Amino acid sequence: MRAGLIQLSSSDIPADNLRDVLGYMHQAKAEGAGFVLTPEVTNCVSNSRSHQKSVLQHEADDITLAGIRDAAAKLGLWVLIGSIGLKTGDEDGRFANRSFMISPTGDIVARYDKIHMFDVNIDAQESFRESAGYRPGEQAVVADTDFGKVGMTICYDVRFPQLHRALGHAGADIITGPAAFSPVSGAAHWHVLLRARAIETGCFVLAPAQCGKHSVSTGKPRYTYGHSLAVAPWGEILADGGEEPGLTMVDLDLAKISEARGRIPTLTHDREFTRPKGMAE
Repeated sequence: MRAGLIQLSSSDIPADNLRDVLGYMHQAKAEGAGFVLTPEVTNCVSNSRSHQKSVLQHEADDITLAGIRDAAAKLGLWVLIGSIGLKTGDEDGRFANRSFMISPTGDIVARYDKIHMFDVNIDAQESFRESAGYRPGEQAVVADTDFGKVGMTICYDVRFPQLHRALGHAGADIITGPAAFSPVSGAAHWHVLLRARAIETGCFVLAPAQCGKHSVSTGKPRYTYGHSLAVAPWGEILADGGEEPGLTMVDLDLAKISEARGRIPTLTHDREFTRPKGMAE
């Protein structure tokens, strides 16, 4: 199975970002892809909540979702929309950070709302409070496709192996990890975290990423790490998208999943255990 990982440097103008995605989708189809993936916050990268309120839409009205669904149907592609920011109607005004699996008929096969919120202080220059603008999801999701089962995660979720373990136990063959990773933490942790998640589950991990300096009309500039990755179940990096926007193609031999799990079948070796004293339930 051939996959195409789209690496973007999304602006805060959804229509411009959609134009870029559609171009890469056509390129991926021409290069033989059957599955195309976009990064986290495909529709809008912004540090301004007021700007997000002015340009983000509810799911039923979102132009990015509608445009990608239409293109998926015309091109006959499976598409993982890494995530888009969406209005929710919640009383506190927070958005959803939602990933979609789209079928070659343009239908929504699965939705996943990011569970783990990026509330961190990386250094004196970079701090994030994702939970101030986005509500966390609560449901882990495995999508059924005609090439296998796909466990869906988003960005900061990569630091929580228990989620990936649950996806592996639920039958995932591939785990998606679309991201808009910080350059500082990306340089330190991105490659090793994704390799670890592949090794411990025996899954392929596909992680399309945002990259570079993002063009934003309001608020402080935003930078992301790039390096969209495809990792094999044994932990080998099959492809790295580097630091610039573009399309990274990778061929996946799905027989490698059973091969890796047969060599070290950790998903069959889980045991219940008593937690250390003092650990919260």
